[in-house]
Amino acid sequence: MKQQLENIKAEAAAKIAEVQSRAELDALKIKYLGKKGELTAILKQMGKLTAEERPVMGQLANEVRSYIENFISETGEKIKAVETEKRLEAEAIDVTVPGKSNALGHKHPLSIVLDEVKDIFFGMGFNIASGPEVEWDYYNFEALNIPEDHPARDTQDTFYITEKMLLRTQTSPVQIRVMENQAPPIRVIAPGRVYRSDAVDATHSPIFHQIEGLVVDKGITMGDLKGCLEAFAKSLYGEDTKIRLRPHHFPFTEPSCEIDVSCFRCGGKGCPMCKGEGWIEILGGGMVHPKVLKTGGIDPEVYSGFAFGIGLERLVMFRFNVDDIRLYYDNDIRFLNQF
Repeated sequence: MKQQLENIKAEAAAKIAEVQSRAELDALKIKYLGKKGELTAILKQMGKLTAEERPVMGQLANEVRSYIENFISETGEKIKAVETEKRLEAEAIDVTVPGKSNALGHKHPLSIVLDEVKDIFFGMGFNIASGPEVEWDYYNFEALNIPEDHPARDTQDTFYITEKMLLRTQTSPVQIRVMENQAPPIRVIAPGRVYRSDAVDATHSPIFHQIEGLVVDKGITMGDLKGCLEAFAKSLYGEDTKIRLRPHHFPFTEPSCEIDVSCFRCGGKGCPMCKGEGWIEILGGGMVHPKVLKTGGIDPEVYSGFAFGIGLERLVMFRFNVDDIRLYYDNDIRFLNQF
């Protein structure tokens, strides 16, 4: 048995010294030290020994086991160190190689111009107001002096959810909601999405954006509206920009007007963008109708105000010379990357 133990020790030492991987080392550990290993098989023969031989062979067997275990442990540490070194070499980073930049997103053209518009009106003391996109017929039409049989509803045929609830066709309902909840002086803009059942083409979409403006205070006049919008146009399109007011009709303002700006491409001389007229229409507005003020809980004998509505898509089309509104919603990276 002594010879068998010495043979196992020598054989295990030779094979352990040759291993190259942890898997090979684990296989040798099972072969020599496992429950069915060679050393265990020798120890099962201890019962055949005499009482004098057992302690001697037991001590020798423990020495062989301890030797093999230590050799395996030391070899395992060496293999681990080698594998770690190889992994570090394979994963090494050359800090002199130029890095790969991550593609970052950026603002949509609608957001770019909307933020500019907000900054302009913030500078004039306006605050932001908001209202629901799913709106009551009362706020969307009736409170704005557009009764059920008014012809203005025909041009805003839209998406009804119930008989008295719809997707708002304009941001003007925010006017009423603000006046109901805030006493004058009032100075707000209300940007947001609106919905109309327009056929999709280069200049129309069933979903678009408006920016509503409302000012209510004592002594507000049409001159204040003109001055406010002129300052807005000059800030957005340049100091040389001029504005022009043309008579118009809106049910919720009286008097009402359409506002044009001098063409920023030709300076008012006439070009394809302005269709040779030298002017480009950008928004509509007027003095808040006394009935609308009264509906909002404000005494029209004491207060007056002006309101306006700006089509954001229209501003962006002029700002970036875009000729098709559908480009804003197609999510074509080739188009969006230009901004």
